[in-house]
Amino acid sequence: MLKSNSSHYQDFTNLEQWLYYLENLHSIEIDLGLARIGKVAQRLAIDLSFAKVITVAGTNGKGTTCAFIENALLKAKNHGSQDGVAVYSSPHIERFNERLRINKQDIAEQPLMHAFKKIEAVRAEISLSYYEYTTLAALLVLMDAKPRYIILEVGLGGRLDATNLIDADIAVITTIDLDHQNFLGNDRESIGFEKAGIMRQEQDIVIGDTSVPKSVLAHAHSLQAIHGERLFLREHEFVVKSEKSPSHSQLQWQWQSKQTQLTQLKTPFIPQDNVATALMVLEKLDIALSSEFVNKIISITKVPGRTELIHQANHCDVILDVGHNPQATRYLADHLKRLKEQASYENVYAVVAMLADKDISACLLSLKDDVDYWYAGALDVPRAASKETMQKKLAMFTNATNCFDNVDQAFKMANMQASSSDLILVFGSFFTVAQIRSQLITC
Repeated sequence: MLKSNSSHYQDFTNLEQWLYYLENLHSIEIDLGLARIGKVAQRLAIDLSFAKVITVAGTNGKGTTCAFIENALLKAKNHGSQDGVAVYSSPHIERFNERLRINKQDIAEQPLMHAFKKIEAVRAEISLSYYEYTTLAALLVLMDAKPRYIILEVGLGGRLDATNLIDADIAVITTIDLDHQNFLGNDRESIGFEKAGIMRQEQDIVIGDTSVPKSVLAHAHSLQAIHGERLFLREHEFVVKSEKSPSHSQLQWQWQSKQTQLTQLKTPFIPQDNVATALMVLEKLDIALSSEFVNKIISITKVPGRTELIHQANHCDVILDVGHNPQATRYLADHLKRLKEQASYENVYAVVAMLADKDISACLLSLKDDVDYWYAGALDVPRAASKETMQKKLAMFTNATNCFDNVDQAFKMANMQASSSDLILVFGSFFTVAQIRSQLITC
């Protein structure tokens, strides 16, 4: 581990040097808590009171919910298009700069490096994790840029996540399910309590989960959040219904709150549930919502690595998804069924690699009826599940398994075996998708 507050950072000339330094600065990769980062934030006088801040927590759907809100704010008249909309999220897929974007533009290296130097100059004896350090840097950049809206995606949990330094104007919880149990608890009630930690008094609270844990509601009520005044709950303050299209050629749906009714909405590229949650947030931001406007945002909202369909020239299609917990892979299975019906794919080849601390068995079982051939690999990261582990988990329900030393080999072989009428699914981790997506986007 590098010596804390080492002065040689003054010689760093690029972002890669800084990131390597930060990766080796703190002895624990995931180290939840606000005590350390809170002290440094105080020294830096972190303050985002100039902006309308939305903090988004949840097991799944955070990134897509953020993206829909972002696109809508940028397209809404007299809102973010003139004054700026920023999104801070993690992890990234290809470039670190993806973690902070302002008006859809990834942040440049120089503002980040300048922020890192500011942090290094004041943190003194305090050791910060990579995520804490980079979150502080993002907040410093935002203080300089001063966008009108800031959307913060929670990294892990909520209560003890670095983003929870900020008192947001709107707290959003997408879904709550099992993931990161080592840090958040072994059931939905415990995990819900951690997610609910982003809530504040005198703040609007939007919850998109259709089966909300009691712990979440109890925390909201302890803050005197009253339904319809500051607490907006799916199936209570806003509802979603399916409807038939006039031509019966495509699925359509409607969204309704006490103030707004939207009909003939298109099927989104991202999960419909996350669009529904985002719409409630937009209404609380006083965005004028019409079916025409919402359909425009639906048509432009696609997020890399989230059921992302890529067409290979003269070969099979590939779908990329970062899903890495049972709830995410259940959604992925449903999406695959719809996709197979629409495109009539003959076979589905799955390329999968996961982290060892995930519920690998449950994730794979979600897709057992939708995948014909499995190609498992290992990731080159410390927390990766070995190829032997992946093979053992797959052997529980299939013999159609091929295992490889790495994801590149697994994808290469699946791509060789698949025909143009087949589909390759790449999933299991941000690391898995990042490794394969870079090949597909550049080819």
